[in-house]
Amino acid sequence: MRLIHPRLALVALAILGLAACSKGGGAVTSDDMSMGNDKASVTMIEYASASCPHCAEFNNVVFPAFKAKYIDTGKVHYVFREFLTPPEEVAAAGFMTARCAGKDKYFSVLDAIYRGQRAMFESGDVHGTLQRIAESAGISDAKFESCINDEAGLKALNDRVQTYIKRDNISGTPTFIINGKTLDGEQTMASLDKAIASAQTAK
Repeated sequence: MRLIHPRLALVALAILGLAACSKGGGAVTSDDMSMGNDKASVTMIEYASASCPHCAEFNNVVFPAFKAKYIDTGKVHYVFREFLTPPEEVAAAGFMTARCAGKDKYFSVLDAIYRGQRAMFESGDVHGTLQRIAESAGISDAKFESCINDEAGLKALNDRVQTYIKRDNISGTPTFIINGKTLDGEQTMASLDKAIASAQTAK
């Protein structure tokens, strides 16, 4: 597999033993990417990796219906938090590409990465795939290269991931926290319906 850049080699995430008890995901901050009504009675936080096949499957199969039913109708505030799973440098480059597009295009770029994930891994052309996605979002080649090699941005991403490990007890993806209740692993629409109904009843 062609890697993006040698400086995108990330620190190991083998510190899971330091994880503290979950605090329900912590407060939503300006670093988080989100959709929907921020005053909704239910908040769903998803921790996911751009290189995670299960995250891609959730995005491609379940999320469109979830978005239409809950986010677009204002019933759920959706918060996406970036996590890094092997190959971590690919996940990092994917997220940095999406952030390069800006908040307005972040989710459309991430969706394109997830939908192209299998072909990207099969071809091994990570750089070319992300560059084509960036171009489709209006990002010039020069800006793309600058974004994926932004050491400050990479450090900020790593710092966020370490916070999620230590504070939120996140050890794998996808992980969902719905009003403080954690759901581990890929979810179906039925399991999310049940969790959201429970959160609404508890309000």
